[in-house]
Amino acid sequence: MISIKSEYEIELMKKAGHIVYLTHQCLLPYIKPGITTKDLDKIAEDFIRSQGATPSFLNYNGFPGSICTSINDQVVHGIPGNRKLKNGDIISIDIGACYKGYHGDSAWSYPVGDVTDKKKYLLEHTEKALYEGLKQVRPGAHIGDISHAIETYAHKHKLGVVRELVGHGVGSHLHEEPDVPNYGKEKTGPVLKEGMTIAIEPMLNLGTREVFMEDDDWTIITQDGKPSAHFEHSIVVTKDGYQILTGDDNCE
Repeated sequence: MISIKSEYEIELMKKAGHIVYLTHQCLLPYIKPGITTKDLDKIAEDFIRSQGATPSFLNYNGFPGSICTSINDQVVHGIPGNRKLKNGDIISIDIGACYKGYHGDSAWSYPVGDVTDKKKYLLEHTEKALYEGLKQVRPGAHIGDISHAIETYAHKHKLGVVRELVGHGVGSHLHEEPDVPNYGKEKTGPVLKEGMTIAIEPMLNLGTREVFMEDDDWTIITQDGKPSAHFEHSIVVTKDGYQILTGDDNCE
């Protein structure tokens, strides 16, 4: 069942989302060659806890990290460890924070040092695909409208659209109904209503859409070894459109 959030719940989600946004900003100065993903994980966890929240991902279905750190051809769910970032890498950092029982969830992909033009292209157009999806959000629209807009933009820019992983509802649970695929047909799927809270998150590849899971049973990697990018915001459907819960316009 898709839940409609009360004003009180939305306020808690705004706080959780703001903590996620601030955690991304906290990590920015550290995303440099030489730092390990475990170091980034520790910085993020300490910051989230300092804000009166807990990391949503830690021990979620057994996940061992507080954030997901996915480098280059890793699409999502990369486990923080001893791997050091190198000049020319790109890294997706997915962060969740739980504040008083409600979650914020946002991923962003970052360049490490100097990256190739192809990787810059991937980052630019995956981020823009997120906003193409967001443009469709308003009461009366369908989930499929979001999905179709993302897929259309991605294909226009010759990017592979990962199908095995989707966006989702978010609230008192990290993952709620409905699923929000990054591909689909207009005017299909659940109808959006004021008070719904969802996470929209295109995962696009510089090559084909095919992916597989690594032996750690978490990390998803591209089949052809080409890089992938991931951008995500949690949002609430408003009477006129939407409000981003995990962006810089949600600052107190």
